[in-house]
Amino acid sequence: MSVSEATSSEAIDDGSGSEFRRGVMSCVPVLLGTIPYALVLGAQATQKGLSAVELPLMTGLNFAGGSEFAAIQLWTSPPHIALIVAITFLVNSRHFLMGAALAPFLEHLPQRKTFAALFFLCDESWALGLADARQRASAGIAPAFSLRYYMGAALAMYLAWVGFTAAGALLGPMLGDVQHYGFDMAFPAVFLVLMRGMWKGMKAAWPWLVSLVVAALVYLFIPGAWYVAAGAVSGLLAAWLMAGDA
Repeated sequence: MSVSEATSSEAIDDGSGSEFRRGVMSCVPVLLGTIPYALVLGAQATQKGLSAVELPLMTGLNFAGGSEFAAIQLWTSPPHIALIVAITFLVNSRHFLMGAALAPFLEHLPQRKTFAALFFLCDESWALGLADARQRASAGIAPAFSLRYYMGAALAMYLAWVGFTAAGALLGPMLGDVQHYGFDMAFPAVFLVLMRGMWKGMKAAWPWLVSLVVAALVYLFIPGAWYVAAGAVSGLLAAWLMAGDA
């Protein structure tokens, strides 16, 4: 099921309870794909010495799976805090672009609600929320952004991520190396589903291709997580240049 199909799988209406449930239900297909790599992160964290209490604190306060995987890979005893903070910033730099894409749909919300909603922002809830807002806008529904729909999806992702990473930490010693089960394949698979739901043709995909190529080259030739920032900046620059030529 693509993101666009998920947002239209139930009728769009303005009932607060039904909007929240619609968000939760639209998130379920993506949610099922995140569970395996949440277990992988939990198991890897225990191998680096984090306890089943410390890991939920990390995943709950820094709700961003990519940077958490990077932090666990860099974790030593004692940990190099400055390096982990810098890499976390680089990996999460894509949130600048994600927030900018959502900003036009959040203008009707007070800041206290906006900041609270953005705390729960992740790739999956962003893609679902943005696709739903665009669909509502094209249908002439105002406001286009349904906060309750978004929070239904975002809270479902948040609770599942924190819960299943903690479960992975508890089950890790019994499962051993969970990558042998192929769970780590779920990570790229979920993002392929998100990209499919936002597909608008080859012309619109050129910035994605530029970002992919630049990120791959930087990953191959420059150590560290610079490929994340390089991919984000190059994709943004490509989109800006294409907009100027339109």
